[in-house]
Amino acid sequence: MGENRLKISDLSRYTDINRGTLTRLYNETATRVDLEVIEQLCDYLDIPVGELFKVQKRKWISLYNS
Repeated sequence: MGENRLKISDLSRYTDINRGTLTRLYNETATRVDLEVIEQLCDYLDIPVGELFKVQKRKWISLYNS
């Protein structure tokens, strides 16, 4: 995936993480991820969580007029 040139199918096989989950993470379409998955990825890639994810601020829209 990305910088390390890993195939999603190989990463799935090595980590036992569902291929669909990895695809959603790669495409940045995942809406939630189990902590176990994050731990498995960080362990396999030998990186801290901060290198795996970045925090983006959301723009909140009010549904009600104040």
